[in-house]
Amino acid sequence: MPMKTIRVVAAVIRDGGRIFATQRGYGPWKDWWEFPGGKIEAGETPEAALVREIREELDTEIAVGKKLADVEYDYPDFHLSMACFSCRILSGSPVLKEHESAGWLLREELDTVRWLPADLEVIRKLQNPTAN
Repeated sequence: MPMKTIRVVAAVIRDGGRIFATQRGYGPWKDWWEFPGGKIEAGETPEAALVREIREELDTEIAVGKKLADVEYDYPDFHLSMACFSCRILSGSPVLKEHESAGWLLREELDTVRWLPADLEVIRKLQNPTAN
């Protein structure tokens, strides 16, 4: 039987040279770092899902820019299909409602936290200056 596929979106929120990252506060991947985002609901565009998820998780309004990556990753019990977009904050300052920690990281600091496996592909792209 094929694995269940979960479709999600992730926001690579930038402020100058810094990138916003969040640390999971629950579940089997607790304490690992990720880009904020979440599941796409039926009838939603990826961009609309991202705006909604960031509003729900971080109490922040964002502008969704260009797509940075499409990641396909097999976790042990499901397949993740993740669309990652470059974003910027329009209003508000991130308030953690679901994560245990968060921070703004410079490109050189991205390797200082333990990223979820699916997010590593995006990290590699961000570390390659010509990919931005």
